[in-house]
Amino acid sequence: MTRRKETVVTTTAAKITVGDVPPNRRRGGDVRVLLSPKTVQSTSGFGGVVTLEPGDYVAEHYHPYSEEFVYVVSGSVTMQVGAELIQLNPEDALMVPIGAKHRMENKGAEPARLVFQLSPLAPRPELGHVDTEERADRAGEQLPEVGSLP
Repeated sequence: MTRRKETVVTTTAAKITVGDVPPNRRRGGDVRVLLSPKTVQSTSGFGGVVTLEPGDYVAEHYHPYSEEFVYVVSGSVTMQVGAELIQLNPEDALMVPIGAKHRMENKGAEPARLVFQLSPLAPRPELGHVDTEERADRAGEQLPEVGSLP
């Protein structure tokens, strides 16, 4: 007999404000994971916001289990996905496929604000993100916490 995995069901809406979550700068920019298993007991993915000052970047990485969806609210960024460079401006959106190495850089003169979402969740949080570029200037900082289901 095959046992089904029990699913946690969230029965109430959960609101998070950007100020409720401390910034994480370990990989670059100001990254805030707002909606996640840790913050709202989400079961299918997580998301948040990134602010990149001019000249700043989010170091190259990939997600072995998740697609990443990025939406630019203001400013502009250059995304490198594999060998391809993609310019994203306000109201542009991009889907980064599972396993694709990617990097984000603000080459503009004003801060860039983006919304991101990843889905599905990795089996465990530590498996969800693989760094392929290190930020030596931020090596002592903690990684963002996404959390996992109980």
